[in-house]
Amino acid sequence: MTRHADVVVVGGGQAGLAAGYHLRRQGLDFVILDADAAPGGSWQHMWDSLRLFSPAEHSSLPGRLMPAQRGRTYPDAGHVVEYLTDYEKRYDLPVQHGTRVEAVRRDGERLLAETDSGTWRARAVISATGTWSRPFLPAVPGRDLFGGRQLHAVNYRRPADFDGQRVIVVGGGNSGAQIAADLALDGRGEVTWVTRRPPRFLADDIDGRALFDVATARRRALKEGRSDTGGVAALGDIVAVPPVRAARDAGILAAKPMFSRLTADGVRWDDGTRSGADAIVWCTGFRPALAPLAPLGLRGPRGQLPTDGTRALGEPRLHLLGYGDWTGPASATLIGVGRPARDAARAIARLL
Repeated sequence: MTRHADVVVVGGGQAGLAAGYHLRRQGLDFVILDADAAPGGSWQHMWDSLRLFSPAEHSSLPGRLMPAQRGRTYPDAGHVVEYLTDYEKRYDLPVQHGTRVEAVRRDGERLLAETDSGTWRARAVISATGTWSRPFLPAVPGRDLFGGRQLHAVNYRRPADFDGQRVIVVGGGNSGAQIAADLALDGRGEVTWVTRRPPRFLADDIDGRALFDVATARRRALKEGRSDTGGVAALGDIVAVPPVRAARDAGILAAKPMFSRLTADGVRWDDGTRSGADAIVWCTGFRPALAPLAPLGLRGPRGQLPTDGTRALGEPRLHLLGYGDWTGPASATLIGVGRPARDAARAIARLL
């Protein structure tokens, strides 16, 4: 069966909901198709100890402030799921959960969104699938030989799952630091943190509020033709959230250089040093989840689609939202996705 809408939004996480809010304000007929069975986007799949970088009021989608979480300055992932669930209901957004979009194709003056439960015919599509469903694992020599457990950060939940084990955490970003700190502070096993370059911690007083201001200042500078400030990347890679700061200050969060290969029972460095391991946690990032867009033939370098703002250069009826700076400054954050979502909705309204 084929159904019709002005706009199909692919993905019902924070970016998809922000898009829905602004499409509603433009008076457009739309549907949001989300593969997850329940609201909350990727936040419902995070590890137990995860906390936001910013207080609740600085982590809000357009139109509705996130309420504070009792007893916490920085809300946990469960609180974010509750907020997104309430947001979806409050604005009566037409989200169809448990609907996976498999392909987006051109069909004359329309785009077809083919799902596992039928086809939608639309005048425009917003892709808001994010990156969580596409974890990246580096091609490290010996990865297929290692006899222990390997998992990406998407599958990490809690230290109790590694009780008494030797765990190597790989990755110099926020997830690597936070998971290494989580394991180290728990003390149930032996933790080794490895990074490709020495970790770059941001100043302790910097949280998501300051990071958003920095990203905004960079966007303004580039728009006005001034020199690139470097944005958040110029400040560092790791936000010193309280658990990370506690582990670092206690001397139990010191990184080693990246090993050169995995062995059957651990890892080995270039100088011949070895370390045994029962598990490897790969905190090595993600790639944009853009597989449904493959039939459009728009892929550019490194898997990205060339865009002007959120609009795909090769297909003006397609907008991409929430994948990072290439689809809007800070657009992969709760507070940052509102502006590019508004711009995308306005552009689609003008097009239609």
